[in-house]
Amino acid sequence: MATCPRGCTPAVHLCQRLNRLKTLEDDMMATSLKRCLSTLDLTLLGVGGMVGSGLYVLTGTVAKDMVGPAVIISFIFAGIASLLAAFCYAEFGARIPKTGSAYMFTYVSVGEIWAFLIGWNVILENMIGGAAVARAWSGYLDSIFNHAIQNFTETHIMQWNVPFLAHYPDLLAAGILIVASFFISFGVQVSSYLNHIFSVISMGVILFILVFGFILAEPANWSQKEGGFAPFGLSGILAGSATCFYAFVGFDVIASSSEEAKNPQKAVPIATAISLGLAATAYILVSTVLTLMVPWHSLDPNSALADAFFRRGYSWAGVIVAIGSICAMNTVLLCNLFSLPRIVYAMAEDGLFFQIFARVNPVTKVPVNAILVFGVLMATMALIFDLEALVQFLSIGTLLAYSFVAASVIVLRFQPDKTSSKGTASTSPNPNAEPSSAPSESQIITEDSGELKQYESFSDKLQLVERQVSRERRGVGQLRAYWEPYLGKLLGDCEPGEVVAFCVLSLIVSSVSLCVVLEFGTKQLQLPIWSFSILLVIFSSALVLSLALIWIHEPRTDSKTFQVPLVPLTPAASILINVFLMMKLSHLTWIRFSVWIAVGLFVYFGYGIWHSKEGMRELQPKDMAARYVVLPSGSLVETVQSVQPDGQVDTSAPHITPSTASTAEEYAGKR
Repeated sequence: MATCPRGCTPAVHLCQRLNRLKTLEDDMMATSLKRCLSTLDLTLLGVGGMVGSGLYVLTGTVAKDMVGPAVIISFIFAGIASLLAAFCYAEFGARIPKTGSAYMFTYVSVGEIWAFLIGWNVILENMIGGAAVARAWSGYLDSIFNHAIQNFTETHIMQWNVPFLAHYPDLLAAGILIVASFFISFGVQVSSYLNHIFSVISMGVILFILVFGFILAEPANWSQKEGGFAPFGLSGILAGSATCFYAFVGFDVIASSSEEAKNPQKAVPIATAISLGLAATAYILVSTVLTLMVPWHSLDPNSALADAFFRRGYSWAGVIVAIGSICAMNTVLLCNLFSLPRIVYAMAEDGLFFQIFARVNPVTKVPVNAILVFGVLMATMALIFDLEALVQFLSIGTLLAYSFVAASVIVLRFQPDKTSSKGTASTSPNPNAEPSSAPSESQIITEDSGELKQYESFSDKLQLVERQVSRERRGVGQLRAYWEPYLGKLLGDCEPGEVVAFCVLSLIVSSVSLCVVLEFGTKQLQLPIWSFSILLVIFSSALVLSLALIWIHEPRTDSKTFQVPLVPLTPAASILINVFLMMKLSHLTWIRFSVWIAVGLFVYFGYGIWHSKEGMRELQPKDMAARYVVLPSGSLVETVQSVQPDGQVDTSAPHITPSTASTAEEYAGKR
């Protein structure tokens, strides 16, 4: 191993601290929260998170301004793209049934600082999302009463004209958030019951819209006379798909709730698939009805469905649509207030955020402090801020989280088990490495659980010799046997999973580079055609090569929980789509994102890195364990070693038991 000059040692140590992984306990079902959610509960949570105000507003906006009746195809494309990300969340939620969603998944596979930044962005995403939905809820209700609430507030309370602030304090939006936070603090079952009520009403209204809407449908509204089915062409359909993609944001609430699910291994994948299917079906069918009831170019973007019924002479149906819209927004509000405190709780439980938010109420079994504090903060944002300029900021945090989760799926699929409940690391031996000549460099033999074992009887020691011989086969993250003659000299000496981790990094870099060239190459960068083509070929080749190098390694196949199909293709497609959508965001969004990241780094280096439980685990006293190591001669050496928490092993002077050594040599000779 290459040595490092003394001056770079602190930098190396800092890098190790920033990229340390979370150690998972053997009992993944152990939790201080209450496991009471069924598959139905999780499914309705997912539906409530996705089918909100977008169904009543987004469909009309996209149909009129971007796509036309072909908004149906846009929702189909967006649903498929969302399914790729949902697969990744479902695998992690079933395999690691812990709260925290994208934060937790990144922590166990990528590293601590990356997990913190993902969690930090998800916190802001949920805060802005909840505040924006509350203001939309308030505005929709106010419009029913002809803006009486807004007029009263501006006349009798106050109004101001300050940049980034609303024209008046939205007391109704703040009030609904405070009330919702109060109910959610009573426990997960209360939250689930409220979500059931609003979801059932919302789905009933959707059924009414579909049945009554198809009765009023006129196929002539798709005719060429009205502009045709796809008046904006393929480019309009793709642009509409990018906007429709955000309609499906919300399924991650299912993964966030996995620590409170009765049977997360089965419930999380099933609930994710069913809820995403129901949401996609609702968006597609409602878009079909809407564009068949009235011509697409005459839609009202602010209240398309209610206006469509009103124009067909059924103004009473608009009241039913308004009730469904308010109930749908209530479900989204509940999902935001449900997910946010649990992500904060997960970060605080790991020591990366303030410890006060890790406290769980002994009666309700929910993080009450996190619920109330962040509920008040969300209400404050809804009260005073003009959130229209910040809503676009939501997308960048979501897309970044999706990308990291997809990358984490690839890394974890090709990564051997290296953790145990005691924090002792064990590394699978490399079958291509030459036998070591010293006990201190020999392979470390552990039990399947990763725990060190003292072997007392001689039969156990002989079984240990046989176990080493039997384990001289290709494990997870190692080069496949077929490719050994061709790439063994180049990649054979790498640690299991090391090449895959590097290829995932290369995959992300090539995806970003490819999307930058596609989005900005001929416009902002003004590249000539030959340069544009060469860059496309280079970055596309790098992406394909990264996927090929990942594929030629052994994946994990012994999992009893749901696994994403077609790895690494499925996660790679998700990463590419997410990065492409991120490139379409405005430069102001990236500036705001950079500022928020800077604030997050200040919090991490000021508090998180010093209180991290993984960091404290490294400072625990050394464990002593006896190990038996096979020498090249066939002798069995007993060593007493002090085991470091980070996986490094300090070996004392080994001593050979004469009877053991001679018998082992005889055994080796017979073999």
